[in-house]
Amino acid sequence: MAVLNKIRQRSLVLILVIALALFSFVIGDLFKNSDALTGESQDVVATINGTDINRTEFQQKVKNYQDRAGGRQTSTQSMNAIYNQEVRKIVLQSEFEELGLSVEKDEMRDLLKTSFSSYPEFQDANGNFDVNRLNAFIANLKDLNGDTAPLGNFLVNYESWTNNEQTIATNAIQQTYYNLIKAGLGTTVSEAEEDYYGDAKTVDIKYVQVPYTTIADSLVEVSKSEITAYMKKHEDTYKTEAAREVVYVEFKEEASKADEDKIKADLLALKADRTEYNENSKNTETIPGFDSATDLEEFVNSNSDIKYNDAYLRAGQLPAVAKDTLMNLPVGGYYGPYKDGEYYKLSKVEDTKQLPDSVKVRHILVPFVGGQRADASVTKTPAQAKATADSIYAEIKAGTKFLDLLELSSDKVSNEKDGEIEFDYLAGMAPEFKAYAFDNKEGDIDVVQTSFGYHIIEILEQKSFNKAIKVATIASKIEPSDQTLQDVFNVMSKFEIAAKDGDFNTLAKERDLTVKPITFKALDENIPGLGSQREVVRWAFDEDTEAGDYKNFAISNFGFIVAKVVEVREAGLMSTEDASITALPEIRKEKKAELIREKITATTVADIAKNQGQNSKTAAALTIKNTTLSGAGVEPKVVGAAFGLAEGETSKPIDGEKGVYVVEVTKVNEPTKLENYGAIANRLSAERRNTVQSKVYSALENAAEIEDNRAKTVY
Repeated sequence: MAVLNKIRQRSLVLILVIALALFSFVIGDLFKNSDALTGESQDVVATINGTDINRTEFQQKVKNYQDRAGGRQTSTQSMNAIYNQEVRKIVLQSEFEELGLSVEKDEMRDLLKTSFSSYPEFQDANGNFDVNRLNAFIANLKDLNGDTAPLGNFLVNYESWTNNEQTIATNAIQQTYYNLIKAGLGTTVSEAEEDYYGDAKTVDIKYVQVPYTTIADSLVEVSKSEITAYMKKHEDTYKTEAAREVVYVEFKEEASKADEDKIKADLLALKADRTEYNENSKNTETIPGFDSATDLEEFVNSNSDIKYNDAYLRAGQLPAVAKDTLMNLPVGGYYGPYKDGEYYKLSKVEDTKQLPDSVKVRHILVPFVGGQRADASVTKTPAQAKATADSIYAEIKAGTKFLDLLELSSDKVSNEKDGEIEFDYLAGMAPEFKAYAFDNKEGDIDVVQTSFGYHIIEILEQKSFNKAIKVATIASKIEPSDQTLQDVFNVMSKFEIAAKDGDFNTLAKERDLTVKPITFKALDENIPGLGSQREVVRWAFDEDTEAGDYKNFAISNFGFIVAKVVEVREAGLMSTEDASITALPEIRKEKKAELIREKITATTVADIAKNQGQNSKTAAALTIKNTTLSGAGVEPKVVGAAFGLAEGETSKPIDGEKGVYVVEVTKVNEPTKLENYGAIANRLSAERRNTVQSKVYSALENAAEIEDNRAKTVY
């Protein structure tokens, strides 16, 4: 009872303790997930002009894009492509809605007619487009509840049809939008005249250049504060995205010398017969080795990482490291183990024969649906194509001339040469086609299947016979042993532990490891030589990762790296150190220009040249459109200043790209005025209209309010 009374007396304290514990748990979770405090959602990839891109829908579109790309795009490339596509769609849709642009029902029918009038499914008996057939087709798709129906060479369902309709409508609205903008674009007579004068009016000048190089860099001091001020003045140039500077060392999972020696020894052990106890028969059996195996194909396929190649090979088709030796071995002779790329190989010569190096054949091709390069006109199934090829072959064997049946071949290119093709053994022909042409004799004819279809091939000529050999090769991939893998892991782990208290670079140097630097932006993915490594980038940009942090990462088909964040750079102006690479020369130019101007006291080009120890130069027929100054290079400010002077007038000092200039206009060549500037105006108008789509969208995208959360949500 005494204990219960004490608990009752302290119940309020217990309640407060529990409440505080719960509160701290909730608050702690909130700070772990800042989205709960900021209102940001992990389900929103980006927000464009107030419209969200949903994460789930976005990822599905990325998956579909990758499936269509067939593995040719990385996940990051696919995400970026879909992101750009979605941003474009939303940005333009905002404009369309504001302008009230849409496609109404009648216009949609006209668009569908334009797109599908050539399809037989939508034509009447006279071949004219029939809207009723179109309506019936759409209604039927709807009734199929997701099942597909044929349309031309495609299978479509109601969803794919409506998606296609939406694409057609969107394209039509876009075209209307751009046409509206183009209709408002033109060129005035004044603009056309100005363009004409830009080419036709010229000036001749005399000038003096005092190069910036006349003042040594060491005489011009530039402070960090001046670099910072210059960066702020040219903010667009020195604005940078958030970045992380990372260094890393590699621990490759490579086969050791001991591993390679064992692979070679195991290959050699395969030559001799071996005994093996059979649990089923309770007898010791002799297993044939490479020396005595009668079925070399089965033996190779049972013991090799590369399947048996049942072909005669010329010297040029053999591994470069082994071809000379193999070509000179007798039948039954061995070579190896030898290293060829990622494998150690042991090769045995099976047979030799003389084979041609080039052949001439003629053929008739019967393609089938799904075959390589089969177009829409191909309708035969593989079985039907085989039957057709067999019937053509039978006719030829019965006496019908090959050329009389050539019209049945779909190979229009060879048909123009009587079906003939001439090639050597290195040509990129279908392997089955090539094998038949080289492995058989002149005059032979047969049906051969390839990825293109069925061929009736007749061998017309074989030339340049040379030695070819059939080689049985056992290959073992060079891979690290389990012990080597464990050793690599141990070395990496010890380095990572040592890095906790030691200097990263010093530790690497002591272990003969190369420290490799790389700078990431939030949406980057690649590390040179290691491919896509988004996990490393995500870690580097994690809000809990700070400068000095390090971590190991397993790299597929490589081993490990230990990476360390050296510097965390937030978005904004770049550091003065980085900016100084380009800013320092420009600031020095400005300071040198001021010093040079202070030294110029004379007023004529000749006197300034004399006082400054320079030569005066001339430049004739300058145009306002060409900013190259003869004898000086590209100098837009100098050329522009010359066109602002009257004939005989001398400029004040001009700060150019390579020095300070003083210009005297010696002659102004006024062009003859044109009676009509219409042709120029039309050309300029056409040029402006041709750039509408790219320039308008760029302007809309720059003006859009875009919040990009890709790095936080999907990367």
